[in-house]
Amino acid sequence: MNSRFVTPLALFVALGSASAVSAQSPAAAPAKASAYRVFNLGTVGNEARYRVSEELASIGYNEVVGKTKDVKGRIVVDANGAVVKDSSKIIVNAQTLQTDSKRRDEKLKTQTLETDKFPQVTLVPVSWEGFTPDIPAGQEKTFSMVGDLTVRNVTKPTTWQVTARKQGNDIVGTAKTVFTLQYFNMEKPRAVMVMTVGDTVHLEYDFHFTPGAASAAAK
Repeated sequence: MNSRFVTPLALFVALGSASAVSAQSPAAAPAKASAYRVFNLGTVGNEARYRVSEELASIGYNEVVGKTKDVKGRIVVDANGAVVKDSSKIIVNAQTLQTDSKRRDEKLKTQTLETDKFPQVTLVPVSWEGFTPDIPAGQEKTFSMVGDLTVRNVTKPTTWQVTARKQGNDIVGTAKTVFTLQYFNMEKPRAVMVMTVGDTVHLEYDFHFTPGAASAAAK
């Protein structure tokens, strides 16, 4: 065979063989991305509450409970079970907090929380200790969580005591923390019939999280 044709023919065969091998060989697997698990707040089962003491001229000491179900948000967890802070947030509509007294609610919203200026209270989970989303069925997990709580545009670290359990595929439970009004630079509400208001605020949150679609990166 003429050498002029041998070299191109050999090159063509070699390229064809390489293409066939490439087609038959599995493509190199991409680097495995860490899977993020998303837990969205369910449409029911969420309620934020505060508890403070007051002394009224008419009846003496009384515990005030204000609450709202207007809560939204989500928590994102990485492959190691740690919370992804930048993608996690719980938002409470402070304008919808209600006690058993409309007059008290008005004082709280205008004097203490100033909800016209600061309508939301937010919690950003930072870390937790002793928790994994994979709670065994029929068991309850108690753990502590540190979160950045923002009230009236003042953000402070808070420590929460949390109890959680599985309900089907969902995670439900209660989180509690305690702080003082001064911690967030809040003033006590003033009213004619109120003699004193306690400095300590007990904050409670009943939660109901529903798992969302896992993602390769938190958004």
